[in-house]
Amino acid sequence: MLKTVVITGSSKGLGLGLAEAFLARATNVVVSARGAEAVALVCRELGAKYPAARILGRACDVAVYEDVAALWSAACERFGGVDVWVNNAGISNAQRAFVELPPALIQSVVATNLIGVMNGSRVALAGMLAQGRGAIYNMEGFGSDGARQRGMALYGSTKRAVRYFTRSLVAETRGSGVIVATVSPGIVVTELLISVYEEGDPALWHSQRRLFNFIADPVEVVAPWLAGRLLDNRRSGAHIAWMTVLKGALRFLNPRYYRRDLFAPGTGK
Repeated sequence: MLKTVVITGSSKGLGLGLAEAFLARATNVVVSARGAEAVALVCRELGAKYPAARILGRACDVAVYEDVAALWSAACERFGGVDVWVNNAGISNAQRAFVELPPALIQSVVATNLIGVMNGSRVALAGMLAQGRGAIYNMEGFGSDGARQRGMALYGSTKRAVRYFTRSLVAETRGSGVIVATVSPGIVVTELLISVYEEGDPALWHSQRRLFNFIADPVEVVAPWLAGRLLDNRRSGAHIAWMTVLKGALRFLNPRYYRRDLFAPGTGK
């Protein structure tokens, strides 16, 4: 029987990359995002490469609990249950001082990045406890480890909270048979990454692009690795990290990374 994977925020970027990587590993995949048209387009594109019977699309605003509950129900109705739930949906802010950010944006980032993860975890955990199996993965990001950077107070705070929340959930679910873990994709070249800097501090973006060529990676490199690790993981509390300190340091000894340009026209996602 094929495993079923639900990925929030999977109409573009890393979420879409994960959807394709899971499909390539012969799983059922539920694609979701806030926009129904975007979801339908992605499902058509994926359906041209993989069996359409293994793909389901559903519009879902993760900040709305009823939407998330409906996403779970749709997945179970179509595939009979959910084996892996990935809380991937997230948004960021342009890299600007906190006082310059519009109040509506503050609420939106917190609602998506933190409330969305809590909604997804609440729905998935209740369903997985009832079915007696399952794994929930919460996506970390800059700030999860307490690191700080100018202009990232809002986004970083939400990701720091995600780590605390996930660790708490791991403790609460110990012995339940449900896996709860975190995923750290590192710096992935997506529209989200580029917009943070280009719309915030272009000068800083220009100065950091060279560094990112050493420590960042394209979606098509990161997503398949993560998908494989998530399917193989059997340990609650695991921290599945693509980029480690040692891996990053070793890249500065490899001439290939001095020649790499992830942000040349036509290479970004």
